[in-house]
Amino acid sequence: MKNKLNLPELESKKVFAYFEELAAIPHGSRNTRQISDYLISFAKEHGLECYQDEANNVVIIQEASDGYESADPIIMQGHMDMVCEKEKGVEIDFEKDGLELYVDGDFLKAKGTTLGGDDGVAVAYILAIMDSPEIAHPRLEAVITVDEEIGMLGAEVIDLSMLKGHKMLNIDSDVEGHFLTSCAGGMTVDTVIPVTWQKQQGYGAGLTVTGLEGGHSGSEIDKEHANANILMGRVLKYLSDRMELAVVSLAGGLKDNAIPRECEAEIVIPEEKKAELSDYITELEKIFKKEYAVSDPAVCIEIKENGTGEYDVLSYSSMTKVIFYLRNVPNGVQHMSMVMPGLVETSLNTGIMKLTTDGLELTASVRSSVSTRKEELKDKLEYLAEFLGGEISVSGDYPAWEYRAESDIREGISAVYEELFHEEPVFEAIHAGLECGILSGKIADLDCVSFGPNNFDIHTPKERLSISSTEKVWKLIVEFLKRSK
Repeated sequence: MKNKLNLPELESKKVFAYFEELAAIPHGSRNTRQISDYLISFAKEHGLECYQDEANNVVIIQEASDGYESADPIIMQGHMDMVCEKEKGVEIDFEKDGLELYVDGDFLKAKGTTLGGDDGVAVAYILAIMDSPEIAHPRLEAVITVDEEIGMLGAEVIDLSMLKGHKMLNIDSDVEGHFLTSCAGGMTVDTVIPVTWQKQQGYGAGLTVTGLEGGHSGSEIDKEHANANILMGRVLKYLSDRMELAVVSLAGGLKDNAIPRECEAEIVIPEEKKAELSDYITELEKIFKKEYAVSDPAVCIEIKENGTGEYDVLSYSSMTKVIFYLRNVPNGVQHMSMVMPGLVETSLNTGIMKLTTDGLELTASVRSSVSTRKEELKDKLEYLAEFLGGEISVSGDYPAWEYRAESDIREGISAVYEELFHEEPVFEAIHAGLECGILSGKIADLDCVSFGPNNFDIHTPKERLSISSTEKVWKLIVEFLKRSK
């Protein structure tokens, strides 16, 4: 295996070499067959017991090193799918193309796209461990799931009856030295609001809300980053209050669990209102820049002239429903935890929006560490949709991962981390979802902890994985396994 990144000599060099191989394989959610087959090929080449189900989930088992046969097995867990986001103008087909990696100082990045460190680094750690016979360890049971990013669908259906372990390392968090002990539950809610169309003459213009930071709708929802879909609702309401307006198209966001960075709309107005449109957009952009000066300083509204002609537009009643929905749908942080100060308890992210022939379609990620609050938020979305003549459907409903007061694996990895790096580890809950909750329902008395290296701006093209932190976490895993005798 050849490392093409020209990294310095690292103990974790195999991790980066495998990460390169994984990055060369398309592996967005619902596009995991190729990477799943790659993992099975790895297992067979190394003579390891392996399983692959119809969903493309993979389990790989490596027996204990000499002297570790009586030790408790260790489950190592991560997911193989990634969020596929790209910068505007970047040419890539995520269904077919791999990523173009490069090193920038201490960071590994991908040119113009998400990196997939979430959660490719977990898979790379697992492969590197299993490909290193010099590393002593108990029986290892690797559980590598699919479609975690769209509702933990792989974890929901995976069969783990072949496992013997009850201790699990979930390598799917992104702040090194912070060990997660519980997480929120969540669900995906799809909403459809029916619409009707008509013909209309007028001046066509394209509007784009852009320049937003975006981010992970769980771990970064507390940063109050602007949601492009919600801002476009404000734009349309602002304009419709001031001039005759019709809507031709509307689309924003790519993933339900990524805060939308961009939203596009096409509108029709009277031709004599062209100058006023420009003035109103300038006014509104100033308002946005003031409101989001800290969280999204580059926010802007672009205008494109489409010319005068006849357009298919939403009927007035349909446009009113669409704007009403976008101005009233819950979004962002809904409740903060009263039990753990500073932790988001309940939130919603209106992640994907598109206007089709039949209706306005929206996909939202709902999260809460309190199951009744999660249901309450779903009920709000359902009531709002039904009020407008629409309906909702729910998928990927997963439970919260509850805190375990006594945890051998948490104490063990904490002791190793503190001794190796002379730093006190931080244990905390997280608002983002983890598969630990679902897997706890499949493995009796599961004792687990979640951790990982520093990985910044995940779910955005700014994603960057710290090389030095990846090295530290590698040393942590290796030493923890060594001491698990």
